[in-house]
Amino acid sequence: MKVEELKIGDLCAKIPVVQGGMGVGVSLSKLAGAVAAAGGVGVISTAQIGFRYPEFKTNPIETNLKAIGEEIAKAKKLAKGGVLGVNIMVATRRYEDYVKAAVEAGIDLIISGAGLPMTLPALVEGAKTKIAPIVSSAKSLNVISKYWIKKYNRKPDMVVIEGPEAGGHLGFSREEIDNYTRETYDEEIKAILSITKEMEVPVVVAGGIYTREDMEHYLSMGASGVQLATRFVTTEECDASDAYKQAYINAKKEDIVIVSSPVGMPGRAIHNAFLDKVNAGERFMRGCRQCISTCKPATAPYCITEALINAVEGRLDEGLIFCGSNAYRADKIERVADIMEEFA
Repeated sequence: MKVEELKIGDLCAKIPVVQGGMGVGVSLSKLAGAVAAAGGVGVISTAQIGFRYPEFKTNPIETNLKAIGEEIAKAKKLAKGGVLGVNIMVATRRYEDYVKAAVEAGIDLIISGAGLPMTLPALVEGAKTKIAPIVSSAKSLNVISKYWIKKYNRKPDMVVIEGPEAGGHLGFSREEIDNYTRETYDEEIKAILSITKEMEVPVVVAGGIYTREDMEHYLSMGASGVQLATRFVTTEECDASDAYKQAYINAKKEDIVIVSSPVGMPGRAIHNAFLDKVNAGERFMRGCRQCISTCKPATAPYCITEALINAVEGRLDEGLIFCGSNAYRADKIERVADIMEEFA
């Protein structure tokens, strides 16, 4: 199959691959810059992006807002003029300020899910920044697109369809995840594609994409591209620690489990000693890092920020290792350029 460029308004990625945003600290400037330089769309996750700064512990949100601009600037130096985006979760506390910080830093694209980004067009008004909601159903896309057109006279520049095989927090109920089959979800994707075709908006499919064959399946259905996240974790350029990457390489299929996140959503992760402790009733809540608005610190079994930081920095037995359904397929460390060549 001949692969076409991914066009997002006046942006153009030579290879129709968007690198999924992975927080905390898994996809920062190094990974995003490498993907953009190789012809794809590199994406920085803004989730607790400032965690490495000393002032993060006492002033997390302001530190994150400062770090957004600095990470985007670093990524631009690596990207060689390629397309760069950020992933900003709607459920983030002070979401609007995160969006504004990314726009001020000159980001090309904002991808936004974990809730419906109803106000996103207003936050980027007057800027060249493109906007792409993440949806999991035709119903949610209808709600967003009709509201955007009526209120702001703006349609999405791109739509990301994220299915139940994705990593991290998932926009599905536990029952929907348990009953998922690729065939039944493909019907939902077709319904979404019929809406976007009418709007003349490019669509990128995410969740469970690991090989070129996966990409060709969705391109043949009418998608304009795919989003990969898990595949990029085990690369030299990924911003996570070597121990984090090795956890993917060591994982077996049965090690990948669905967990109940403290922020009220199911998530997909690699089973480890930390999850055993949580399941046994141990509590690891040591202060709040002001991340997700749906978290209830008084009753949460652990701080999701602390657990994700521990994992990305290599303290695996104290951390939550988010992953996609295909993490067990990783068997070596790769280079971003080689992966992108496979999808070219």
